[in-house]
This record gives sequence, C-alpha cells and structure tokens, in this order.
Amino acid sequence: MDNATPPLSFNPAGIELDRRQGLSRQLYQALRARVLDGRLASGTRLPASRDLAASLSISRNSVVRAYDQLYAEGFIEGRVGDGTYVARLASITLPLKKISTKSSTGFSTGLPTGLSTDWLDLPVGPSSKVGRSDALHRVEKHHLAQPPSGPPRAFRVGVPAYDLFPFDVWAKLNGAFWRKPDLQQLCYGDSQGDARLRGLVAAYLRSSRGLHCTAEQIVITSGAQQGISLCAQLLVDPGDVVAVENPGYRAAGHAFSVAGAEVTGVPVDGDGLDCSALGTLSNCRLAYVTPSHQYPTGVVMSLPRRLQLLAWAERNDGWIVEDDYDGEYRYSGAPLAPLAALDRQGRVLYVGTFGKVAFPALRLGYLVLPPDLVDAFARRRAVDVRHSEVSTQAVMAEFMAAGHFQRHIRRMRRAALARRDALLAGWPKAAAGVGAMPTVVAGLHVTVPVDSAEREAELIAQATSVGVEINGLSGYWLPTTLAPVRAGLVLGFAAVPPVMIDAALARLKKAWNT
Repeated sequence: MDNATPPLSFNPAGIELDRRQGLSRQLYQALRARVLDGRLASGTRLPASRDLAASLSISRNSVVRAYDQLYAEGFIEGRVGDGTYVARLASITLPLKKISTKSSTGFSTGLPTGLSTDWLDLPVGPSSKVGRSDALHRVEKHHLAQPPSGPPRAFRVGVPAYDLFPFDVWAKLNGAFWRKPDLQQLCYGDSQGDARLRGLVAAYLRSSRGLHCTAEQIVITSGAQQGISLCAQLLVDPGDVVAVENPGYRAAGHAFSVAGAEVTGVPVDGDGLDCSALGTLSNCRLAYVTPSHQYPTGVVMSLPRRLQLLAWAERNDGWIVEDDYDGEYRYSGAPLAPLAALDRQGRVLYVGTFGKVAFPALRLGYLVLPPDLVDAFARRRAVDVRHSEVSTQAVMAEFMAAGHFQRHIRRMRRAALARRDALLAGWPKAAAGVGAMPTVVAGLHVTVPVDSAEREAELIAQATSVGVEINGLSGYWLPTTLAPVRAGLVLGFAAVPPVMIDAALARLKKAWNT
C-alpha cells in the first residue's frame, strides 16, 4: 500500500476572467502569479484541461494554451500517466507586491472590471531589496497608473476631437510612403528626428506661435511625456529641487521624482505660477510650467509673470520647461506666443505635441531646445529608443507640407469651440455645492469649483453611476502640499460631439437631482 503524502488539490476559486480579453493569456497569468506567491505550492496537482475548462466555463483550447506556456517556462510539469503538477521549484515562491489600480491622480489603470490584476505583480519581497538601486525604488514609489483607455466619452480630460481627423488622407499618404519607400529611410534614422519634419515644425512654430527657432533646435520625441522625461534625465541631479505648479500635471512631477529630484509644489493664482513663492526655494534651478493654459486650472500666465519667471531663471542659472500641450486652442484671437518666444537667454525648453491636434495614439511630439543642449538630448534619446518610427515622421511631414495640418487645426478649433458651447449651454447650474462655470477662452478642458472635497467625491460618484467621466481637482495637488487643497470638477469638453455632450448632461442633471 502506498503511504506517500497525497498531492495537494487545486482550487480555481478567485480566478476571474474577462471574456473581452484573451482568455488563455489571463489564465496563464493567473496561474503563474499563484505559483510565484505560493498560493499554488510545489507538487500541487492541477486538474485536467477539460475539467478546468468546465469549471471556468471556457473552451478547453484556452486551458491547453495556458498550460503549454506554463510548461514551456517551467512552472508546471507532466508526470506520465499521472497528470499535471506544479513544478518543485521552492526558490520561486517569493512574496509579491501588489500594484494598486489607483493613483493619487484620480485615474484608474483602465483595466476591465473583474479582471484580476495578479499578472501585474512583480517579485519584490523584503529579500529582493538587497542590491536594488535608488532609481528602481523611486520608480516603484512614484508608480503612475495609466489614464483611462477605450473609446472617449464625456467628459474625458486631455482628448481632442480626433473623430474628425482625416484618416482617409492619412491612409493615402501612408500608402504612398510604403508603396515605394526610400530605402535610405528604412535604415537607422536620426535620433534627433526626421530632418524634413523638424524643418516643417520649426516653420509652423514661427508662423503660428511667434517662436523663432530652426530645425536644428528641434528633437522629435514619442509624445510630450518623453520630452518631459528627457528634461528630467538631463537637467536634474539627485537631490535637486524642481518646482512644479500646484495643482498641476502629476505625470510631469513623477518624471522629475524618478530622476531623483525633490519635487516642490508652487502655488498657482489668477496670473499663473506664483514667482514670489518660487523665489523662496533654495537649490532650485528648474521649473516646470504650463503657461498658455495652466493644467488643470485653465489660468493663462500673465505677461508680468512670464517676465518674472524668465528673470528668475537668469538669476539662478536655471531652466524652464514649458509644456504647451494645447496651445493651438484659443477661442478669442490668435494663440498666445509661448514663453519660449520671450526667452533671450536660452533658458526655456519648449515641449510640444501632435497628440492634441491629431490623435493621442500617434505618440509624436517635439522639443525646441537652446542650441547648446540639442546634441546631448539627441544622444540621450538614442540610448532609449534610437529614433522615432520613421514612416510616422515621414507621413506627418507630408501631411504638413501639403497643407492638411493647418486645415485640420482650424477644423479642430471650430469643433472644440462648438463642443465647449454645448457644455456651457447645458451645464446644470443649480447643482448644490457647485460654483459658477468660468469663462473658457482656451484649451480643451474647464475646471468648475466645488465647495468641499467631500462634495466633490459625491458629485463624481453620482456622475460615474450614469456613465459620465469627471476628474476631481483635489487629485491634482501634490500629496505633501501645505497649501489648502481646493476642490473642483475638471471636465474635458472636446472628446465627443455635441449630441453626446447633451445626452451626458441630461444624465448628469438627473444624477445630481437638478
């Protein structure tokens, strides 16, 4: 008679699979995570593929593919005539650190409801801290969740009217590039970016923004965020103080924190960044600002403040990173000249993006740099990604050269204005605890004041319950801020057409009982 200890049994409870996603991949990730954290101990017998498929109500093929991947990676093993078992690898049962699906920005990871996040876990138990770099700790400490994904809806922040993008034109230009590509362009590209595109960007900025720059000053990036990250990597030493607007764009602050900076929030008032408060900071030689349309309050930095900020940079031998994320959208008069257009000392690094006038997934942006910084930035960028994808740059260059870009900007500005007007016309003015809707003269979003953080949370929860997406202003403050945190509702108005805005406002009025 066999007196050996019977194998442990497997309990599939807790495995949740989202049928909108790849089932075999989810199952593989769920089983792998359970082996790593010890929930599936070595020697545990796994059910036959047919039985597990029945218990999870999925196809047997999905289970077979998950098992095959686990076999290939050594997490499970087959015993001839005796089934499938968790491999005897005691060294892999390490505790796992949970990655939260929320961050202080107020954004979620965008994971579908019910999808297990075990597959996000990384083996970073207490023993794994040995030998880990400070930079790695900073990345973990300042983990920033992904913004919402999926189709746009009212009132998602930071999304333009990309439903109006001329995709047919883009497709023709893209097809023309690939039908007869220039073989020289298909080798490694210039880390600074496509020369023709840089020249067209420089010409566009000269004509539309009054920014006198040349193609040689421009570095093409994979979106504005990479431009900000490059500034953090090259202009900040660990321990340096970096000033950011408070409230402000939290992802920028994270980029500087990961680089080792001590990020300090500077208050924003009706004229923009408070330069008097900035002047009190010691060991601060870099300030990150959004002067054309402050994110998220919407304030436009006044000219006196701009001059004060430039004077601060000159006095302190410092740098200003200007993020002009939606400067094309101004609804009375021409777009404001950027801070960089006033710079005569080479202190401003200008961050621009195509994502707010084309579509976010394009991931194409640019930096306009003082001439003596260009080579270092291009070389540093080459370490990470070598260069941006070549055909996208070439197609954008042709899109601009043929006049489509300027026409599209005019179309987008008209659409954003119409969508802004729809929001203003239908806004529920009688909602308790909600302040007056401010005048919206620029940008793609508006911030409405609210009496308290408690009321802000209540209003957002009610909006969410009827499928309306609103961000809370309180989530844009630095966690360590000493200033009183103001509450409010941050609403993007450009993501969907007026008819969808009207429908969302009707649901919102019912949810808020107005």
